[in-house]
Amino acid sequence: MKFDAVLFDCDGVLVDSELITNGVLRDMLEELGWKLSPAECMRLFVGKAVKDERALIEAQTGQPLTEEWLVHFRERRNEGLMKRVKPIRGAIDAVALVHQRFQGRIACASGADRFKVDLQLEKCGLMPYFKGRIFSGHELPRSKPAPDVYLAAAAALGVPPDRCAVIEDTVTGVTAGVAAGATVFGYSPPEAGHDAPGALRAAGAAWIFDDMKQLADAPFSAGISPRA
Repeated sequence: MKFDAVLFDCDGVLVDSELITNGVLRDMLEELGWKLSPAECMRLFVGKAVKDERALIEAQTGQPLTEEWLVHFRERRNEGLMKRVKPIRGAIDAVALVHQRFQGRIACASGADRFKVDLQLEKCGLMPYFKGRIFSGHELPRSKPAPDVYLAAAAALGVPPDRCAVIEDTVTGVTAGVAAGATVFGYSPPEAGHDAPGALRAAGAAWIFDDMKQLADAPFSAGISPRA
């Protein structure tokens, strides 16, 4: 298999934002009466758009999830990200390498809203590599685990989905990439837990790696087949 483009997820792959976002979400859910541990909140919501979990939140809190609440959540989340978000260790060097190797045929395809994605890429010094090639699941009929955002990114690059490599860190994201027809590479750092690699593989990831430096090994490089 020869790959002609690489599509990156954002949260947890490019930027270290999950603990920040989920901390805000956990606090605000507790204010609604649903108390979760940090680990429980991560398990339930990582890789998913909060707006898409409306039914679950309303069932657990007994209150409607209003647009006003969602706006307030995004404001508090954005404030936390502005103060604390950092790039994933090794991500900038890895993206620079892939950008050069694929002659700019890379994109960021996120399930998050565009403001959040833009904020994080700017704050972490990654925007120069993705400007003009950023795709948000919020702007499409369906977000992850549906394949829409990856299909949109592939189409914009003019590359068939089955010639795209996708970099993902969650089961939701891997499911989306596989559904798009792409080959998915699962990023699973040690802090994700010992069960994480198996879960990504079970969802369809073709290759698992635990350090962004390993992308220099280029298992998805043009002309090189992936390893299981």
